[in-house]
Amino acid sequence: MGDKKKVCIIGSGNWGSAIAKLIGYNAQRLNHFDSIVTMYVYEEMIDGRKLTEIINQEHENVKYLPGHKIPANVVAVSNLVEAAKDADILIFVVPHQFIKKQCEELKGKIKPNAVGLSLIKGFDQAEGGGIELISHIIKKILNIDVFVLMGANLAGEVADEKFCETTIGCKNPEFAPVLKDLIETDNFKVSVVDDADTVEVCGALKNIVACGAGFADGMGFGDNTKSAIIRLGLMEMIKFAETFYKPSQLSTFIESCGVADLITTCYGGRNRKVSEAFVKTGKSIEELEKEMLNGQKLQGPITALEVNHMLKTKNMENEFPLFTSVHKICTGALKPDAFIEQLRKHPEHK
Repeated sequence: MGDKKKVCIIGSGNWGSAIAKLIGYNAQRLNHFDSIVTMYVYEEMIDGRKLTEIINQEHENVKYLPGHKIPANVVAVSNLVEAAKDADILIFVVPHQFIKKQCEELKGKIKPNAVGLSLIKGFDQAEGGGIELISHIIKKILNIDVFVLMGANLAGEVADEKFCETTIGCKNPEFAPVLKDLIETDNFKVSVVDDADTVEVCGALKNIVACGAGFADGMGFGDNTKSAIIRLGLMEMIKFAETFYKPSQLSTFIESCGVADLITTCYGGRNRKVSEAFVKTGKSIEELEKEMLNGQKLQGPITALEVNHMLKTKNMENEFPLFTSVHKICTGALKPDAFIEQLRKHPEHK
């Protein structure tokens, strides 16, 4: 294995802080990792104190993951380049709308043989009306290999060390065991597949479906309706991957990144919660994000926008009615009660 591998976590929201618990624990106990893990933290003032200072002194992210101790070997750093410059493994876990800017800042300032692991769920708009996977953006800007981790991993439950699974998409058979070692614990089980693009597509698209589940909850529909939304959403996810990200393996959808993440997000995630409130209160998505998420970003509506941008360009909106109607409801072009009508007419029912 050579020298001990240094790890940097880029991001410190609730998911970044939860994963820092696992990575900090493993880096401390396993010989092939440097025990000190750096974590880039966007500096904020909390009751007159810097957030980095609080994390480094009290080993707790009081804003995004209160009540959980982060291992003392995880060191919060407010300068992105400083945090990342010596790392062999860069763990990306920031809202997807910030990733380009941060990669541009890191360009030419990291180890040339570093690798990335993206935990970011979403797409970005590409030129010519397409969309681009976040791992591809990181790879293109930083010129490093980038793998992905997606799964049914609500951050609070991971931090509570409740048993769950996750999926790593990694095409490099030599590096896959290193990533598994870094992330896996007794209560956080990792499966590695080589179908990385499909793993990432699942992680992004399920947030759109979760918005649909939230609309149904807001309108008072029950579990049968939600099951139908999950099934139809899964069918659109599979069709999307098979249409735009060939070759896509159907077996990947049975991994934690696929059907498991879809179920947990449609019952427990922030996209579902905010979408329910959107129907009940009549407030905008932006207002509710500010009110309900304590500074965190909502991924479902922006992912729906990016997907719709591509479907519209390719004249394929009608082939993905669930994705399309979620986007139109989020932007006010459709009323929420039109969502169920779209499901009734879904091409899956022909």
